[in-house]
Amino acid sequence: MSPAPFLVKICGLGTPETLEAAIAAGADQIGLVHFPRSPRHVDLDHGAALSRQALGRTERVVLLVDPDDALVAAVVAAFRPDWLQLHGSEPPERVAELRARTGLPVMKALGIATADDLARAAPYRSVADRLLFDAKPAPGAVLPGGNGHAFDWSLLAGAGRTDPFMLSGGLTPETVADAVAMTAAQAVDVSSGVETAPGRKDPERIAAFVAAARAVAGADGSAARAVGGATAPEIAPAARRA
Repeated sequence: MSPAPFLVKICGLGTPETLEAAIAAGADQIGLVHFPRSPRHVDLDHGAALSRQALGRTERVVLLVDPDDALVAAVVAAFRPDWLQLHGSEPPERVAELRARTGLPVMKALGIATADDLARAAPYRSVADRLLFDAKPAPGAVLPGGNGHAFDWSLLAGAGRTDPFMLSGGLTPETVADAVAMTAAQAVDVSSGVETAPGRKDPERIAAFVAAARAVAGADGSAARAVGGATAPEIAPAARRA
């Protein structure tokens, strides 16, 4: 079986110009945030227009935080996304329910600060199509993610070689290669790391991030990382699990 490609996601896009920049740079996925407290929030009409712009050109991910059934139905109808990203405190049962209800693959974000936080991932592995490890927000933080903070990547040292995941949290064009080398992540996600201000994406930083992330990929497009002084290909997660 051929290795799946290393994936790059640009999240929190809010304008046609920056969405176009992400597509032109070669992003595998773009993220649209529907969460009013976020500076990256897009409403149903605007999100639908951006989603149509990306249709057939890259995978579209819609990010929701602890949504109720009515909100999920409205957003899925408007955005018609390829993926649903849950970035709140949704328990495994809710992830499984929304996956079945929408028929969409689901990405579940988990905040990481300690090894104990990583242990929480186990119940989600059988119900989510992809796990996204993000920096755990500080107590009282307004946002569950997109705060521009990195966590201790050594907690995930080499983990991607056996447990596929997407890495997020404080990544930038300058740090993404080191983060992937340490963790063996097969997919990366960035939002604040390609901004000049909260919610304001920079096309040049988007291009730089995608290029830096691609630099860790092998000639066949699979993730390749230095292991003991040598370079070894890693297998990325399948888009869906059975």
